[in-house]
Amino acid sequence: MKYKTSGVCSRSVEFDVVDNKVKNVRFEGGCSGNTQGVAALVDGMDIDEAIRRMSGIKCGFKSTSCPDQLADALKKYKEQA
Repeated sequence: MKYKTSGVCSRSVEFDVVDNKVKNVRFEGGCSGNTQGVAALVDGMDIDEAIRRMSGIKCGFKSTSCPDQLADALKKYKEQA
């Protein structure tokens, strides 16, 4: 799934879900080290656990962050599944 992010430096995030596990997370733009780190940490994680851990994380004074946007994208995926 490709999700257009909002309120963060990254422009979008793409990912796959296989057997309810998050796989192949790829951010477009954003802080390269941070987004690669988030992608590596959630690889193979249960989708509900990933949402629980990342929802509500803020970046500085922003009301969201790249991990929070990934959580939003995973929630949207679940709604459509």
